[in-house]
Amino acid sequence: MSHGAVTGATAGASAAAAIAQAIKASGVLIKVEENEFQTILSKSENPLIVLAEGGVFSKNYQYLTSYKGLAFYTKTDEPLLLPNRTELIYAKKMWIPG
Repeated sequence: MSHGAVTGATAGASAAAAIAQAIKASGVLIKVEENEFQTILSKSENPLIVLAEGGVFSKNYQYLTSYKGLAFYTKTDEPLLLPNRTELIYAKKMWIPG
């Protein structure tokens, strides 16, 4: 599985800032189930995804992407199989409003 190459911390910070700006602009973060998130990714030509690993007692994987100006989020117990054309940004931590 290829996740695409991202060079330098600046590219990662810029991409994360772009998604954060999309959240601010739309004013909404949409939580979806894993299968719906996969459907959204399949509709994107080159999806940009922010991934953070979390969990205190058990590991989880948190994914965030933007599609048509909206920000979509899902959390899974197992890593998702991502399309080869994905640009992946690894985040230390992801905070999603409750």
